[in-house]
Amino acid sequence: MAGWLDCKVFVIKDGMAKYKVVNPLFETGPLEPRFSNYLVFEGISVDAADKQYYLDATLAYRNACINAINYLKEYGYTGEQAYMALRTPPIEGRISGIVDISNAICTVTLNTIPRLLQIQQKTPVFY
Repeated sequence: MAGWLDCKVFVIKDGMAKYKVVNPLFETGPLEPRFSNYLVFEGISVDAADKQYYLDATLAYRNACINAINYLKEYGYTGEQAYMALRTPPIEGRISGIVDISNAICTVTLNTIPRLLQIQQKTPVFY
């Protein structure tokens, strides 16, 4: 899983105080990526022992990530490589649903085009 990153960084003296921010901020590049093929993994707020945590979005997102890692491991990735694939853009994480007293639902979306072509070919297609 080789790759490279080209970064340009400017440090602004007293920038945190000047711009009244607590965390660093950054500006994105001028081009927005356009992708069309995604795999979406869903997680709900129920733990491994089937205990219901109702509206716990953190647990739901964790379960979505675990589902994605387990899926990628079936296609030859090690656990570490699958974890790194979830840490490498393009990826989207979303809270997909929190309603009343049910489950929180979170999704993790992986783009299959730039780096995961081998999983796209084995993925069942549902129409």
